[in-house]
Amino acid sequence: MKILIVGAGGREHALVWKLAQSAHVTQLWCAPGNAGIAQERLAKNQSPVECVNLGVEELPKLLAFARERKADLTVIGPDNPLALGIVDLFQRHGLRIWGPNRNAARFESSKVFSQQFMEKYGIPTARAGTFEDAGAARAFAASLGGRCAVKADGLALGKGVLICTSVPEAEKAIGGILIDKAFGAAGERIVIQELLEGMEISLHALCDGRVAKLFPTSQDHKRALDGDAGLNTGGMGTYSPTPFLTGAQLAEAGRSILEPWLRGCAAEGIYYQGILYPGIMLTKDGPKVLEFNARFGDPETQVYLARLENDLVELLDASVSGTLEKTELRWSPTASVCVVMASGGYPGGYAKGLPIHGLDGAGRLPGTKVFHAGTAGAGDRIVTQGGRVLGVTAWADNLERARDAAYAAVEQIRFDGAQYRRDIAAKALM
Repeated sequence: MKILIVGAGGREHALVWKLAQSAHVTQLWCAPGNAGIAQERLAKNQSPVECVNLGVEELPKLLAFARERKADLTVIGPDNPLALGIVDLFQRHGLRIWGPNRNAARFESSKVFSQQFMEKYGIPTARAGTFEDAGAARAFAASLGGRCAVKADGLALGKGVLICTSVPEAEKAIGGILIDKAFGAAGERIVIQELLEGMEISLHALCDGRVAKLFPTSQDHKRALDGDAGLNTGGMGTYSPTPFLTGAQLAEAGRSILEPWLRGCAAEGIYYQGILYPGIMLTKDGPKVLEFNARFGDPETQVYLARLENDLVELLDASVSGTLEKTELRWSPTASVCVVMASGGYPGGYAKGLPIHGLDGAGRLPGTKVFHAGTAGAGDRIVTQGGRVLGVTAWADNLERARDAAYAAVEQIRFDGAQYRRDIAAKALM
């Protein structure tokens, strides 16, 4: 089976790594990939994964490549090509592709659509309003005492959510998005949600258009600095499982969220194949959805795939084929922790092209995998290329050992200005 993966980050490296383990895979391409992805080899024949110099938004070129190379399946990692309709394009040309189509991807590409869908179909969520007018938005934020999340409607690289705890903060956030156009066209409309209190976790579910199979829990760390301080980022680390829901509570959360979601999709004619990733707040009134994402989380993918015992090719094939009901997801009882090493200054400005040292030593540690995100090759060296550079991941028989192993690997790796949080998984170990 020949597979094309679209994307360049840590999520895509994890997908490549897991897919490369499958006996079904005979050839694997990644567009555009990164320096770590280019080092992977297929288990079946030891052939290298080929990185292809095509951007994730170059849809006609990606289609032409898949047709020319006769890819049996294309797997989409990031959100933007989904929002642009890459699944629809490939399907129109008779190609098999994994991910939600453009209509279904609105759960992530439009927070206004998602919020209104949740309210219409009784999915537990925060009290909220949607606005294009700054004055009306300020009035609603003031009614919440300024304690709210101000969200750009469209995609904003994971940074379009501003958490506010006072009226002045909320007014600044509203003005920044609606008036100053901080997120461009993505911020032409906004959603303002009441600020929910509780423990935030990530859920994922694999969907085939009719059935949704729930993953174990994980927890991301969005803020840049220890203690959940600093700016929001794309994610500075994660772990799985979390101790905050029992198996029965997780199943109940899945029923209260996924069952009305599936009913709503059927009623609206939304055929959703791919991963649905709801961000959840565990409030005193039960789990509530903060937002939906239409793809694997990053860095949640790294810890999930480190624990997944199924052949990922078979799972994705069942998702595309609509046969997921017959499939049981199998998970290792181990715990997994991912610590993101980022460029100095991230999520603000940062330097590129800095040599990374110690990758080989870290990669030889047992129960450890260094997933590349923002890296590139420069001659015989690997250098920094993005804000989030590496997702250093480890697994062990309990969470504390997995965390210690991840940080031991982090200590092996050096590049100028490297920054990372030192409290990943701390909430679970308190």
